[in-house]
Amino acid sequence: MSEFLHVPVRTVSSSLFGTASEVVYARFKKIKRRDPECQAYIRKVVKSPFFQILMISTVATNAFFMVLGTDYHIRYRLFRLFEVSEIFFVSIYACEFLMKVYVEPIKFWRDGYNLLDVVIIIIVSIPYALRKIKGNRYKNLHIADGIQSLRILKVIPYSRGIRTLITAVGQTVYTVASVLTLLFVLMYIFAILGFCLFGVRENGDLNNWGNLAAAFFTLFSLATVDGWTNLQEELDKRKFSVSRTFTIIFILLASFIFLNMFVGVMIMHTEDSIKKFQRELMVERHLTLMEEKQMILKRQQEDVNRLMNTQKSGGKSFIELVEDFKKTLQHTDPMVLDDFGTSLPFIDVYLTTLDNQDTIISKLQELYYEIVNVLSLMLEDLPQQKASRSSEMMI
Repeated sequence: MSEFLHVPVRTVSSSLFGTASEVVYARFKKIKRRDPECQAYIRKVVKSPFFQILMISTVATNAFFMVLGTDYHIRYRLFRLFEVSEIFFVSIYACEFLMKVYVEPIKFWRDGYNLLDVVIIIIVSIPYALRKIKGNRYKNLHIADGIQSLRILKVIPYSRGIRTLITAVGQTVYTVASVLTLLFVLMYIFAILGFCLFGVRENGDLNNWGNLAAAFFTLFSLATVDGWTNLQEELDKRKFSVSRTFTIIFILLASFIFLNMFVGVMIMHTEDSIKKFQRELMVERHLTLMEEKQMILKRQQEDVNRLMNTQKSGGKSFIELVEDFKKTLQHTDPMVLDDFGTSLPFIDVYLTTLDNQDTIISKLQELYYEIVNVLSLMLEDLPQQKASRSSEMMI
């Protein structure tokens, strides 16, 4: 029985920052806000599908403008449009950040995707700061403009599918690290071996095997099977007898085993994350359906109570009350009957009713047979009675 018992254990963060954040969050949580209605309204806006669609559309439009900005002629002709659009996009990002911080000023910083938004806001402000401090001719300004492409990462918090894939990648960190460590050990062994076999000064391939760094790069090309035939031709020209055996063994181990193992691990964890995501969607849909059913049942119960009160007051007849009640029904009401019609108690009652109906029908058939038998006997006795009556009349 002990394996079925679950004792709740409170996990405490081992890091000083985590403990301090929990203490600060607990203290601020006790403080009551004076604007709960406004906070609830802003939270509703931030969680609404319209706001999510607006942010996704903004990020997509910003990415499209950045693609257009890579063409010098388009950027020169539409310079004013690009300036206005940049102000518009930055304003929307800033408003989104302020709204989320206003709704959850402490809990906001505990979410990793919110921290990603903060990083993107900082990245957006870097070019403006550099132009203000260093001027428009700063030599590293193009780097700050290039990293603005990270703005498209703002679409991640609004896409559950992408978050599922990121979760799958995060779950494979330890397994992938083990596979990559084994691959590095294999490449290290073959790099030393290749340097000693093919990197000799006399008649050696110094460009590809002359040092350990070049040997690692060559082995990476062999592992990805990218241009391995050219590398093998260089070794064949120098008549290294063991070069083909060396190349075949390394490609079999690195490419066909370790890289495929890496891909297999990623696929397995991705499938698990997708199945978990689908289960969560089914649970959410079921909860939403149950909430709708509860609302419908509550509304119908209120309508029935109102009808009963109206009937007691003697305002209308029962038939008129039923007709008024039918007018209040909506097309979503039949789904309340789904669970009722498919529940085990209902099926039991229904089958019992059918059995009783069959019993009643069989008894009615027996009664009909008896009635027919009685009628047939009466019909047989009818001629005899007529004959006796006629004989009595003749006498």
